[in-house]
Amino acid sequence: MVPLLSHKKLKHNLRIGILGGGPAALLLLKKLLESGREDLTIDIFEKKDLLGAGMPYSRDGAGDEHITNVSGNEIPELVTSVDEWLRMLSADTLSRFSINPETFSDYKVLPRRLFGQYLCDQFSLLRDDAKTRGLLNNVFLNATVSDVEDLSESETVKVVLEDGRTFEYDHVVICTGHNWTKSHEGEIKGYFDSPYPPDKLNFRTPYPVALRGASLTAIDAVRTLARQNGKFEKDANDQLHYVTDSESAGFRIVMHSRNGLLPAVRFHLEDTRLGKDAILTKEQVAANKAENGGFLSLDFVFEKNFKDAFRDKDPDFYEFIKDMRMERFVSAMMRNRENKDPFELFEGEYKEAEESIKHKESVYWKEMLGGLSFAMNYPAKYFSAEDMQRLQKVLMPLISIVIAFVPQSSVEEMLALYNAGLLELIEVGDESRIEPDATGGVNYFLDKNAAPVHYHTFIDCIGQPHIPIEKFPFRSMVDKRTVTQARVQFKDPGAGRRELDSGNKHVSADQHGNYFLNVPGVAIDDSFAVVDFYGARNERIYLMAVPYIGGYNPDYSGLDFCEAAGIAIAQSLTGVTLI
Repeated sequence: MVPLLSHKKLKHNLRIGILGGGPAALLLLKKLLESGREDLTIDIFEKKDLLGAGMPYSRDGAGDEHITNVSGNEIPELVTSVDEWLRMLSADTLSRFSINPETFSDYKVLPRRLFGQYLCDQFSLLRDDAKTRGLLNNVFLNATVSDVEDLSESETVKVVLEDGRTFEYDHVVICTGHNWTKSHEGEIKGYFDSPYPPDKLNFRTPYPVALRGASLTAIDAVRTLARQNGKFEKDANDQLHYVTDSESAGFRIVMHSRNGLLPAVRFHLEDTRLGKDAILTKEQVAANKAENGGFLSLDFVFEKNFKDAFRDKDPDFYEFIKDMRMERFVSAMMRNRENKDPFELFEGEYKEAEESIKHKESVYWKEMLGGLSFAMNYPAKYFSAEDMQRLQKVLMPLISIVIAFVPQSSVEEMLALYNAGLLELIEVGDESRIEPDATGGVNYFLDKNAAPVHYHTFIDCIGQPHIPIEKFPFRSMVDKRTVTQARVQFKDPGAGRRELDSGNKHVSADQHGNYFLNVPGVAIDDSFAVVDFYGARNERIYLMAVPYIGGYNPDYSGLDFCEAAGIAIAQSLTGVTLI
């Protein structure tokens, strides 16, 4: 740790309010403690009754049947390793989750609820450390924050709780995590805006269930619904089969996907941190912007953080892709997946992944695609609007499939359901739509001119939606223009003008003839400080809540994101360089 030069003399302890107590807050607190600063006063506000697990790893986002898609060796370093922690658990807990610590290793995945317990225990250890050092002032559980107001005159931030209590801080970090908004759930019988919390899917049904999406979120719904309507059994050859309960005769699951594909299967990673040491430096970004009209080139990132890695690691693959632009590469990779039965492809990738894990050999191009996704995440705000559109339309669909890393047990269950004739994947058109039915369920239009299919039960499984600035939860920040719409500029004004003239509602122009593309969420800088209406960073308020920053951070999921964001924020707050 190297202290940065600072001439600002503090009159009191630096008061920091952390809003949210999930994995993001856990990793931020860890980095604040690692800074070595002893003049911090930290308060934490959590709307639930425990710290650490957040939505994905608590009952809000998982049942006992749900599995993580990362292993212990792939997560950021915490206080104790997963392997060490498991050996301290009670026999009852280990039995509940069918874990044998003697045969477990850090290369294996855990049930999500059990992993949530691990994160809670890690938070407890950090909390004890912070208390001992006199840095942690208060932890408020069951405390919902209703508003956050920037007080520019006093250079403080006011936090308002739902019960009316108020607090002031020098800095506030918003780590409020996932937000699953509701449209028709609770009003239309059989309509669910998400599969979370999974307890709401604890029902039997003798009818087909429609899922929108085929990603990890959809797989969560599949695992829960299957257990409510039947059971998995292994035969004498150790093959998994599914048997429907008699009360659920007629039950099956129909997934709907625009690309007609299932996500890729978890394999052995050579670099468990997915190339996180290969992130572009500020100097590299600045140099490329200077050469590219003030914008970071997506093609430069693709060459630097993806193609170049194959020169030594996989020369044959490098020869195959060395002359490919991004569009041609994506087309080639997608062509290998298209026009094939998705479940046959799924089974083939499962076998490939099994060999990868058995021999501890990576499927290297998939691993490097994960590294590319991580590397381009933080400088994405410097792309031109043209490159941002290319990223959204061309590269992200492939990335979202390949780096999902579906756990092996989920694949086995899905194949068992498929082989029983109870799981189907339908490819839908770009103009497909869902219309809620007042009598219950939905009418699903698979394409613009297709006749609707009625489903008694519908679950939206497209994952965490981007939440627009109009629905940002802390209204004072919107009303006072403390936050503003995230947007990127068109490099070619003519391209922007044509988009605007064609009716693209996400494009706008300023009085200087510049054209901009609005991207999801609010604007933040490289340290996750919010940027106001006038383009100025606000060093008092930091935002790492994923539903509100997806435009500038296209790959914002997982603990690796939480760690990287925590480092950036802690460095900005403390003036200490962290590794």
